[in-house]
Amino acid sequence: MPGRQPWLRWTAALAVGTAAGYACMLLRTPIPWMLGPLFSLALLRVLGADIAAPPPARYVGQWIIGTSLGLYFTSAVVREVAGLWYLLAAGAVFAIALGYVSGVALARLADLDRTTGIFASVPGGAAEMATLGERFGGRVDRIAAAQSLRILIVVAVVPGAITALDIHGSEPYVQGASAFDAGGFALLMAATLAGSAVFQWLKMPNAFVLGSLAVAIPLTALEVDLSSMPPIVSNAGQCLLGCALGSRFQPDFMRGARRFVGAVATTVLLSIALAAAFGVALAWLAGQDAATLVLGNAPGGIAEMCITAKVLQLGVPLVTAFHVTRLVVLLLATPAVFVHARRWHRAWEARRSA
Repeated sequence: MPGRQPWLRWTAALAVGTAAGYACMLLRTPIPWMLGPLFSLALLRVLGADIAAPPPARYVGQWIIGTSLGLYFTSAVVREVAGLWYLLAAGAVFAIALGYVSGVALARLADLDRTTGIFASVPGGAAEMATLGERFGGRVDRIAAAQSLRILIVVAVVPGAITALDIHGSEPYVQGASAFDAGGFALLMAATLAGSAVFQWLKMPNAFVLGSLAVAIPLTALEVDLSSMPPIVSNAGQCLLGCALGSRFQPDFMRGARRFVGAVATTVLLSIALAAAFGVALAWLAGQDAATLVLGNAPGGIAEMCITAKVLQLGVPLVTAFHVTRLVVLLLATPAVFVHARRWHRAWEARRSA
């Protein structure tokens, strides 16, 4: 029946995602509950299957993940992360430079205009970069597709590479709350949901991640330990987010765009290599764990990279702080930097042709 069709599509997507996540867990793949749903749904969507995650899946997944990450920010961790502000600033500046280098390379390889190439490559939120790119005359479809493919490639490559190299954090962090309490858990989730709703009302990017963090971090830092996060809930959040990411891919994603897809893949792999080199260098200079800083500077999404840090025990608070700082700086600075860069480029072109 037509009225039931959306429910059938959503149920099928969640069933496939759950089965894929469970299979990946049995196979001991990295971040199985995110990678399994993401790749299975992306593959089925590209092959033409009419399934998709329900619209709220992404938000619910981000809400759960944001709450879970916030529980790591004890008072001692907050002091430690605050003392490393200079590393966070360096990471944010590097992210801007990385976006422009990758964007120019993508524009040349895919025969795109530079505006589209740059906003397709800046490692900020996919929706936010598409909106900003459209404001400056970029192609929204190409920007959105490139951003989705970027997250897919980074999530596929980075955790797998870290796992293959058998790298683990030198000092795993633990959550502030160690025991589960049903009443406290309900109160915690209600509070972080309220924070997410406020951030959504304010039209903040990644509202359900940042809003949950904005509530969970102060509670944890003040030792208001309401409850721990049950593993089954954390896994469900990852599964929902993986299903939502996989549902972004369309049946015509690969048709007529092989050059574009190849160019995006090439520039994303370049970005990963540059980010890894920068992370290692920054860790060496600052005396920090290299794997943690590599993950903190990886050009992936905030939720995906922070979940990777949690599963692989790679300094969750520091990785989270890197990605939150980067997201805020990129969203605030990208428009101004782009305007000045375009003005400088036009002046340079005028001088060269004179």
